Amino acid sequence: MPNLTFPPRALNVVKKGIHLFHHGGFHTVGVDKIVRETEVTKMTFYNYFHSKERFIEICLIVQKERLQEQVIEMVEYDHATSTLDKLKKLYFLHSDIEGPYYILFKAIFETKISYPNAFQTAVRYRMWLINEIYSHLRQLKTDATFNEARLFLYVIEGTIIQLLDNCNVAETEKILDYFLLKLGLV
Repeated sequence: MPNLTFPPRALNVVKKGIHLFHHGGFHTVGVDKIVRETEVTKMTFYNYFHSKERFIEICLIVQKERLQEQVIEMVEYDHATSTLDKLKKLYFLHSDIEGPYYILFKAIFETKISYPNAFQTAVRYRMWLINEIYSHLRQLKTDATFNEARLFLYVIEGTIIQLLDNCNVAETEKILDYFLLKLGLV
């Protein structure tokens, strides 16, 4: 979606919406709660976003773009960090349940049927991330496969599920180390 431009007040609503969806879910947070929490009228909300579905899509696009910028900064512009350490940073950034990826991960499960455009935004980010991971795996291991990059993402998402189940953070680090060991990277 090219160049979303909104007035500052609308951007504040999006920022608060991201927070509400992150902590409450896409189905339990309704327009009434959004307008109450953001202190805008329903008319203003619908003037800016037209529907809850469009609002969710915009929130996910904004989050996706912010996260992509963060990843690019982390892996492309940090020349002092090794490729293996960049992969580890990607893992920790994306497996943090309070972090920016969590809402996109949550969208995979909560938006497919009710909000298909929002779902596609989350899917597109996942594909972009798999390509980033694959690019870095290839730097470390010339025979790395795209499936190994997918598995890396699945390790990230499995970690999220474990953390939601109150798993110890130290255990999740062991999972990453084990995966990297099996790939022959450590």
